[in-house]
This record gives sequence, structure tokens and C-alpha cells, in this order.
Amino acid sequence: MVGLFFLGLWIVISTVILIQSFYKTKEVNMPEEHEKHSYRAAYHFTSPDHWKNDPQKPIFYEGTYHYYYLYNGDYPDGNGTEWRHATSKDLVHWKDEGIAIPKYTNENGDPWSGSVVIDKENTAGFGKDAFIAIVTQPSKDGQKQEQFLWYSTDKGKTFKPFSEDPVMTNPGTADFRDPKIIWDDTNQKWIMTMAEGSKIGFYESDNLKDWHYISSFSTEGIGVLECPDLYRMRADDGTVKWVLGVSANGKAAGKPNTYAYWVGTFNRTEFIPDQQEPQWLDYGFDWYGGVTFEDPEGDPLDKRYGLAWMNNWAYADNTPTVKEGFNGMDSILREIELKHEGENQYFLSSNPNEKLNELTSITKSYDKIEVDGSKTLDVRDDTYQLEADIAWSDLKHAGFRVLESPDGKRHIDVGISAEGNYSFVNRGFTGHPDDSNQLIESNAPFDASKEKVHLKILVDKTSVEVFVDDGRVAHSNLVFPEPGDKGITMFSESGKAVFQNVEVRHFKSLH
Repeated sequence: MVGLFFLGLWIVISTVILIQSFYKTKEVNMPEEHEKHSYRAAYHFTSPDHWKNDPQKPIFYEGTYHYYYLYNGDYPDGNGTEWRHATSKDLVHWKDEGIAIPKYTNENGDPWSGSVVIDKENTAGFGKDAFIAIVTQPSKDGQKQEQFLWYSTDKGKTFKPFSEDPVMTNPGTADFRDPKIIWDDTNQKWIMTMAEGSKIGFYESDNLKDWHYISSFSTEGIGVLECPDLYRMRADDGTVKWVLGVSANGKAAGKPNTYAYWVGTFNRTEFIPDQQEPQWLDYGFDWYGGVTFEDPEGDPLDKRYGLAWMNNWAYADNTPTVKEGFNGMDSILREIELKHEGENQYFLSSNPNEKLNELTSITKSYDKIEVDGSKTLDVRDDTYQLEADIAWSDLKHAGFRVLESPDGKRHIDVGISAEGNYSFVNRGFTGHPDDSNQLIESNAPFDASKEKVHLKILVDKTSVEVFVDDGRVAHSNLVFPEPGDKGITMFSESGKAVFQNVEVRHFKSLH
């Protein structure tokens, strides 16, 4: 009897174990496409909730980066922005610090874009190392854009208004906004750039309160300017140049609506460009309100960092993330360098922040793949970095289809047009934000006679950012693929292409 009892008990226990094992196996092998899908980016900075747009230039203090951005906690039901604060030690992982400059706390309404600096020499009188922000706000009558000073004595956590009167009154122009401030070591003064319609105004100050006009720089054909940027950089040939950047809309001239810039000289009186036509830091549709800032751990002239709001005012509210309670994402952080090409010819190259590689979970590599038509990699993901060298002798197009559906009908095309001499990103075969279907394919000039290209492609749920030939050109575009669209296919049209040094770095999520 005892033997039969233990035999029965053994049968019961074995049956339970087999059932548990069966369900565990089913759980582990369940296709991830069937899990609850989220469009929140895995490794990009996103608004914790509601709305974000323009980034403000991050600053570095006591080993920590302080980042402020325009935030609307009443979105989508109410208006008005304020400055929300986040901190980071490595420019990859960010901690939310809440509201630093609140909206509607005085007669001047809500704070818009501006600039924050650390007053190391106490020039403004609020104490050594006070955080000083010069911020655009509406005038008391709501009719003019003016500049107001806010200050922080608690290391940037909270700001107080200096006065309800502006430190810079409107000079009589409709557009007078987005001040950007740098410190001029040579003359021991603060220098400010201001967006004033189709021109950039230059101002100087000893104390951040009293500002004096210096000169201006006028532009043509790139719309109303926003978020100006002025800094020095040392090129790879050793030459030190000044760079003037601005968010601009070159659509009317067939140019991007992103970050335009000029390389030239600035003699503390006026900016003189080497060439009148601007260059563009990004050729995609979604890299706006860009800011750059110096590398505090290296020579500030050799490298800068840059980021931008990854959206476009043409369709800013059109995103599936609204259903998840937020709307707002930044581009990945870029490392920016000044490169020399030909006599008095300079350009900015930009590449993904190398610290992103620390998020790598798995890397898959392929030495050489010949493609005449298409070949699909044995990889599926929607958060990764894809890198490859592509060579050809005679073809029409070559590149990658990313975020591809299992049936191959939906995808984003990234590649080179050898017959058209341009690089491109086409989002017309998948979900995207532009209901007008006008902003579908971004393209940039490319010398196809080289018959080779290096592509670096960063994919993250709702974004594709492409860097061509060591960052000579970049494309940043929002996309809204269907859940489960995670394929990667190499393609060539009307000829054969050789894909070499193909590497896929799968990135872990920050959340």
C-alpha cells in the first residue's frame, strides 16, 4: 500500500512538472509581436508624458549635464510651455528633475526657448556659479516677444524671475526670440545671438542684464529663423573657424527644414561667412530646434555634441504615441567635428555618440554578401545600429530596407541612387506622420562616381537616423511601422552590389 501511495504521488508530481514546463516553454517562445506594443523609443530621450519640443543647450556642472527643454503638461488639452529639467552623467541615461521654470507665474505668460549659462565670475550679482537663463516670453500686453532673466541658486533645480520687466525690450520686430549666449574669454564679455525674422542679431553684455547691439547677419530664402547657435571649432587641418547655425526652412528653395549653418569668421563685431549659401547638418524631415554644446571633458574646440527636436511643425501632433500619453522625442546625441575639404572649404560632420555602444546587448556581423536583387538578413529587431560598406560598378539603387514587414510590403528604404547622385531615406512604404504625402523621401547630394559608400543606420521604434560616409551627410526621419515589422533586407536595383563589414548592434532599452 505504501508503495502504491508513493507511486501515485510520483505520478501526480511528474504530471504537474510536465504541465508547468509546457506552459513555461510556451511563454518563452511566444512571439514578441504578440506582446503589448509600445511606440516609446528605447534609447532616445522622450518626454515622460504630455508634450516636449525645443531642447535648450545643455550645460555641464560638477560632473553632471543639465538639460532643459520646452514642456507642456497640459497637452493636448491646454497651451503654454515651461522648462522641464533632466540630468545625466553620461549623456545616455537621463533622470527627470521636474519643472525648473514654470509657466504662467507672472504677467509675461509662458517661457519659450532661450539659453542658460553658469555665471562663474558672478557677473550678474546672483552669486558665483549661479545658473542664469535668458528666456523669450511675451510682453505684458501679449503683443511682443521680449527677453527676461531667470536665475537659480540651487544648482539649476528651480529658477526665479529677476524682474517682470524685460532685460531686452523688443526693438520693433515681429520676431525677437531664442537668445543663445556664449562667454567671450578674449574680451571678458557675454555674446548673444538672437533670431530676428530673416536675420540674426548679435549683442554683448558685461553682466547678463544690460545688452548692447553689435551687428546682424541677414539671410535669404530660408524662412523665419529660430534657435541660433554660435561657436568656434578647430578643423582637422588645425584651422580655427567660427560656425553660425540656425533652424531654418529651405523648403521653398528645395532645401531641408532643419539646421542651416555657415563657416566663417567672427571678429566680435560681425560674422563673415566663407560662403553665402548655407550648408545643412541634416537632410531629413525631423531635426529641428537643434542645439550644440562643447565637450567638457576634452578640448572644446575639437568636438561638440548636438541634438534636436525630432519632429516637424507640418505634422507635430500626428504621432501614435499620443495614445500612450506623450508626444515628444529628441534625436540621438551626435558628436560634431569640423572637417576641411579643398581650399577654404569646411563642413560639419556628425556621428552618433559613441557611448551608445555601451547599450549593445548582441552584435551580429557579416563579412561579405553579394546582392543582385535582394537578400534578407537572419535578424529581426526595431532598436539597433546597422553599419555597412557598399560597393558597386553599375546599378541604379542600392541599400537597406529596414523595419520590413514579414511579407515584404512595408519597409523604410535607406540607400544610394547611383544614377541620380544622391543618398535617400524613403518612408513612403510604411506608416509615417505626413498625411499630405509630400514629405516622403529625403535626399542629399552624393558623388556616386566613387562607387562605394559607408552607411550607419540607427533604428529605434519610430525613428530612422542615417549617417553617410563618416557623417558627411545625415538624414533624420520619423516613421510609424506596424508592430512586428522588424526585418532587414539588402537590395540592389539594375545591377549587383557588394555589402561588406555588415554589423548589427542590438541596443538594450533605457526604460
